[in-house]
Amino acid sequence: MDITLVILAAGIGSRYGAGIKQLEKVGPDGEIIMDFSIHDAVQAGFNKVIFVIRHAIFDEFQQVIGSRLEPKLRALGVKWDYAFQDVTDVPAGRTKPWGTGQAIMVCKDLLDGPFAVINADDYYGKDAFAAAYGFLSGYEPSDQSRCGMIGFELKNTLSEAGGVTRGLCAMNADGYLTSVSETKHVVKTPEGVLQKDTMRPLDPDCLVSMNMWLLTPGCVRMLEEGFPAFRDGMKDPLDDEYLLPDAVDRLLAEKRLTVKVLPSDDQWYGITFHEDRAPVVAAFRDLVDRGVYARDLFSDIQRDV
Repeated sequence: MDITLVILAAGIGSRYGAGIKQLEKVGPDGEIIMDFSIHDAVQAGFNKVIFVIRHAIFDEFQQVIGSRLEPKLRALGVKWDYAFQDVTDVPAGRTKPWGTGQAIMVCKDLLDGPFAVINADDYYGKDAFAAAYGFLSGYEPSDQSRCGMIGFELKNTLSEAGGVTRGLCAMNADGYLTSVSETKHVVKTPEGVLQKDTMRPLDPDCLVSMNMWLLTPGCVRMLEEGFPAFRDGMKDPLDDEYLLPDAVDRLLAEKRLTVKVLPSDDQWYGITFHEDRAPVVAAFRDLVDRGVYARDLFSDIQRDV
């Protein structure tokens, strides 16, 4: 049984402008954010990686990622595969895929065990992947409803360049997720963290979802079952997305899942806007200079193959 990392990289990245933000070089030797995430996952114990991409970016993705990393991962005994999320079977005029929930659905035939889901352009930190692997290692095929999520402190996930969308989490006393509310235009201001449209203040220490979910193959089937109702209920067929947090929230309400929240105080880094790149580059240079990562990434991982 594999413990798999699914990396969502099919997003168009419209806020970022020209270029494919998932392939933006940020490390001192040209590494991209995905390199560090894959390193942390493999170091934690994951043994398979699936990239969800679009056919349109496959050649560039192979050039920037595959030709460079695939040999290193195969030498470490890590499997590697692709799933494709393209603009297919959509209403006339729609130009983007169906969203993160449907992105998991296209991986169905490649998953035979538990898996973690991350965004390609988010850095989560080593502790987050260690916690994720520890949780997924307890997977029992008889319990397809046992899921998890890495929760990050809101204050550690904000951009200085503009508003971001964050999934605000509500939990019960035992640390299980009761709901996740996708909240747009979250901004950092001199007065504190606000939801810009309403100017509602937000607790900077509250836990949020950064789309680092810990799921089972049964969750894929549940997503497939819910997709027709999403399509039938769309308000804007050209823009509405089948988002994984929304789907999880629905499944929680239906009591079909339990989601254990694993808190992390790691600092998130990501590129949402062009202005984010410079501070992210500086952050990764500091991580390498301090020895958190080897200059020759992956050289510090030893695994029996």
